[in-house]
Amino acid sequence: MVGSVVCFSIMDICVKWLDYYPVGQVLFLRFFIGFIPIFFIIPKDKLLDFYKTSRPGLHAFRAATGAAAIIALFIGLRELPLADVVSLTFGGPIFVTVASIFFLSEKVRIKRWSAVFLGFVGMLLIVQPAFIDLNFYYITPIVFCIFFACVAISVRSLSKTEPNYRIAFYFTVLCSILGLATFFKGDWILPAKIDLIIFIVMGLCGSVANLLLTQSYRLAEASLVTPIKYLSLVFAIVFGFLIWNEIPKILTLLGALLVIASSLIIFTRENKLKKQIINPRA
Repeated sequence: MVGSVVCFSIMDICVKWLDYYPVGQVLFLRFFIGFIPIFFIIPKDKLLDFYKTSRPGLHAFRAATGAAAIIALFIGLRELPLADVVSLTFGGPIFVTVASIFFLSEKVRIKRWSAVFLGFVGMLLIVQPAFIDLNFYYITPIVFCIFFACVAISVRSLSKTEPNYRIAFYFTVLCSILGLATFFKGDWILPAKIDLIIFIVMGLCGSVANLLLTQSYRLAEASLVTPIKYLSLVFAIVFGFLIWNEIPKILTLLGALLVIASSLIIFTRENKLKKQIINPRA
């Protein structure tokens, strides 16, 4: 899990650093390069037919909503302070709880409703610059959380019959195609050597982070490894300050604490009910 947090943090820094490249180009290279680690987890006896599935519709839904989430995340990373974006992504479980009511007909009792309310209060504290400075980019991490909820609901269903590598494969392919389609706008930039290295690091770290995240839940109790992911806020604060001279506001930190508390309450309840833990990253 620590390795996953480090890799995700490096990916976020790379995305923010490469903000002078078109979003579509960054999206394409993140997932085109990111397919390399996925290829190595496909079983050797499945190499010829690993893509075959009986649930193409749900794969398409998961891939499309995942693509929308990652595009929103990338825009947010480029336009907002790093700590603000990372803090808001912790709100993913809040939206999953709400979505599960409508799509899975789950009963949500007072404890989880209280957590949802607490989380929304925290998110409002983080996005307060949107109201003061009319910075509408603060909506992008929230859009990420909304689409992440759709991803979580679909993955819960897909994981019953589909291996992780197949789910990751279709998501990676669609994001690569969407990114490549923007090539015809004619605004792509030929990367300098150092930028090409950053692109490679971004793609590999993003993909490896997800694999490490999945593996951490297989090797250890979810209650042990889940809280570790909140270390990413520490990385975001440190590197945001060192690289971009970003200093988090007190309200941002307070809001982040409320969102983290909300997510932990929801996670504790999910873990008690023995439900699958879906992670809010891509």
